[in-house]
Amino acid sequence: MLISSWNVNSVRARIENIKSYLLKYKPDILMMQEIKTEDVNFPYDDFSSMDYESHVFGQKSYNGVAIISKNKLNNIRTDLIKDKLKQSRIISAEIEYKKKNIQLINIYTPNGNPVDTEKYDYKKKWLDDLIKQLKSLSKKNSNIILAGDFNIIPAAEDVYNPKGFEDDALFRLEIRKKLREMINLGFNDTYRHFNETKEGYTFWDYMRGAWQKNNGMRIDHFLVSNSLIDQIKSININKDPRGREKPSDHTPIEIKLA
Repeated sequence: MLISSWNVNSVRARIENIKSYLLKYKPDILMMQEIKTEDVNFPYDDFSSMDYESHVFGQKSYNGVAIISKNKLNNIRTDLIKDKLKQSRIISAEIEYKKKNIQLINIYTPNGNPVDTEKYDYKKKWLDDLIKQLKSLSKKNSNIILAGDFNIIPAAEDVYNPKGFEDDALFRLEIRKKLREMINLGFNDTYRHFNETKEGYTFWDYMRGAWQKNNGMRIDHFLVSNSLIDQIKSININKDPRGREKPSDHTPIEIKLA
């Protein structure tokens, strides 16, 4: 089974690129972030014509998450975080795989910039609420795959210019500690599990030739429960879509279950 995660930066603006990706790489499940559309305007028909069922938690013009799947998903939830700002940033589902009930959680964490503003406070509160929910969920189900755009750079090797990001909301120490807190609940940073030191950027800004210069950062992640890590055959950062015409500024990350 191939499970992908991709911040598509507008599902409707990127629909042809997304369909090309689905046709070429054939993921069984695709978790999308920043779909930037309300549920009613989501391109359900495009995906159903390719045998994907869609589960959407949308928002007009901003944010929004969705899971499309060729497999039957159960217990779809959009209420895992009680967000006072009512932003659409998390959706979960369950899937049966090899007699295990796996909970898939798809997240789009707030950016948080500029720091020391209400946007930064919102990010910290959102992450604290996520950590609290993960503690609770892990007690009920030890098989969780948490994926999406975390807007967190885990370490210096995960950004092209760590010195320049020391006071950025994606790289501040207290934000990185929150990612570590999640991992310590019983998860693996799957990319680092397979690649101890290899560069693995998932995002390149549209500005200043970042893609051409490989000035990227790793902010999209798969955190997999310790109980499942032996089921993960591989993880791949698929750079092909980022090099296409009118791309998202992120590229898909993929895990293959054995």
